[in-house]
Amino acid sequence: MSEPQGSDGGTQRLPVIEKPRADAGGADQPVPPAKDDGGDRGRRFWSARRVPAAVVAVLVLGVVGLFLYDIAAVRADQPGMRWRRELADQLARRQLDDIWVLVGAGVAAALGLWLLVLAATPGVRAVLPMRRTHPDVRAGLHRDAAATVLRDRAVEVAGVQSVRVRMRRRKADVRAVSHFRELDDVHTDLDTVLADAMEELGLARPPALSVRVRRPGRKG
Repeated sequence: MSEPQGSDGGTQRLPVIEKPRADAGGADQPVPPAKDDGGDRGRRFWSARRVPAAVVAVLVLGVVGLFLYDIAAVRADQPGMRWRRELADQLARRQLDDIWVLVGAGVAAALGLWLLVLAATPGVRAVLPMRRTHPDVRAGLHRDAAATVLRDRAVEVAGVQSVRVRMRRRKADVRAVSHFRELDDVHTDLDTVLADAMEELGLARPPALSVRVRRPGRKG
C-alpha cells in the first residue's frame, strides 16, 4: 500500500494513534473504591471534653497559685495565709474518723473517680460510627438523624398513622400506631422496611430493631 503524496511530490507519514494499554495505569482510568479491611470495628468517637478540662485547669491553677503565694510569703519572713494555718491546725487536731474528714475524703475520691472515667471512656454517645470505605476517613451519624430516617421510612408503610423512634447505641425502639390493616401485616412490613433502611444507613454496628404496633387510643 503506497503512502500518500504531498503537494511537492514527496511522501508524508500519517500520524499513528495508538490505543492506550490496559496496564498503563493512566490518570483517566477510574480508581476502584477502597474496601473495608475490617481493621476498624466501629470504635466510637472520642470527645474533646473542653469544659471539664477547662474546669480542672482553672482549679489546679488557682490552688497552685495560692500555695506558691503562701510559700513566697513565708520565705520573705511574712506570716502565711490565715486559711492555711487554720487548715493545718484543724488537720492536726481532728481524728481520721471525724465526719468532716470523711466527707472531704469522699469528695476528693469522687472527683478523682470522675476524672478517671472521663479519661478512659470515649464520651460521644450521640454519634454512631459508620462503616469505613476509605482507610483515612472516619464518618459518623448522629442518632437523631438516624431516628429521623427510620421514622420517615416507617410512615411510608400502608396503615401506619404515626411513628415514634428512639435510637440508642445498641437498640432502636420503634413505636407505631396503625389505624387500619391487620397489626401483624403492618408489623411484618415495618420489619422489612426498617431493616432495609438500617442497612442503608451504613453503620458499623447497626442497632437491633425493636418494633411495636398498636391501635390508636380512644378519644375522650
